[in-house]
Amino acid sequence: MDVKLQKDELARAVTFKPPLYKQRYQFIKQLVSSHKPKKVADLGCADCRLLWLLKFCKCIEVLVGLDISEDVMKEKMHTLFPLPGDYLQPSESPLTIILHQGSVAHKDPCMLGFDMITCIELIEHLEARELEKFPEVVFGFMNPAMVIISTPNAEFNPLLPIATLFRHPDHKFEWNRAQFQNWAQDAAAHYDYTVEFTGLGAPPPGKDVGFCTQIGVFVRKNLKNREPDRPEKYQEHVYKTVFKAVYPSLKDEKYLQNAVVNEVIRTAQIIARRLLNHRKSEFKKHCEDHVEIEPRFRSSCCFLRHLEYPPLVEADNQNMQPFINGNTVYIPLAKLFSFPKVNQLCGTFEILSKLITGKIALSNDGSTVMIDVGYENEEQET
Repeated sequence: MDVKLQKDELARAVTFKPPLYKQRYQFIKQLVSSHKPKKVADLGCADCRLLWLLKFCKCIEVLVGLDISEDVMKEKMHTLFPLPGDYLQPSESPLTIILHQGSVAHKDPCMLGFDMITCIELIEHLEARELEKFPEVVFGFMNPAMVIISTPNAEFNPLLPIATLFRHPDHKFEWNRAQFQNWAQDAAAHYDYTVEFTGLGAPPPGKDVGFCTQIGVFVRKNLKNREPDRPEKYQEHVYKTVFKAVYPSLKDEKYLQNAVVNEVIRTAQIIARRLLNHRKSEFKKHCEDHVEIEPRFRSSCCFLRHLEYPPLVEADNQNMQPFINGNTVYIPLAKLFSFPKVNQLCGTFEILSKLITGKIALSNDGSTVMIDVGYENEEQET
């Protein structure tokens, strides 16, 4: 009978779709999207799943994880390395990801200057002495612009399929709503923050127990007037760095140069191919109509309309028109600079010229890109 009752209770227990941990991560991602922090740290990052999700947020330039267990971080930290695609298409903004091994009860200057700090299902794992130090370390010392803390709501536990007092054997406590809000309001008042409460995992209708996960969102007052703390004035480092990855970005000139060179070559090849096709069609027309034509053809308005990208400026200037001479297509650099992607990457004509010099064949005065199309003519002849 007892076994049957237990099975019935489990069948009636509340479940969440998507799983609650994914909802918590999405909640953080939405806050990041709204507030656009550049430096974000996740305290108690464990297997780095939240860090992996946040590395795709373009606004973040520094992403740091801290956990007491080095082994747990090492299991999944490989997911934080740049992928081949990150090198082929570097982001416009830089990104550095760092993992530290250490306790949230200790102060280290590497944790200063953050815009957002997350503590997802962390505080319930802290011993009493660590929990006592936590507000001073996070709100007082780290003093970020925003802190997000989530923790289990003990009032929801009777609705969950758990066989022990707490949801996890490592939990040292689980607070009800009043306990968490009192603790959070005291910390906010003491360290000059505001705090708002929300949660994830709504209870079934008729159950007044609050959310399954309760969340406090802390925002530091007087954000614009505060002078940022400088890490260099602190000497002692207590955390151990176990991982660091610097992602390629267009802020680094070598990656910017590669991107510009690749884009210029690609655009020039498109122009050259269209120009060759135009010459081929004119030659075919000449053969059919028996009309004498010039051996050199300038691109027409029709040719310009068939380009993959429309030019930024009008192509009235004859000096910007590409042309063929023998086995070489000549494409003025000004023409290439008029294409949006090239223009966006370089910003100025001078930067474009500087980045491709020595990487792409140019005329003697450096004003024209030269594309050898001898192989195209050979293919057409065969």
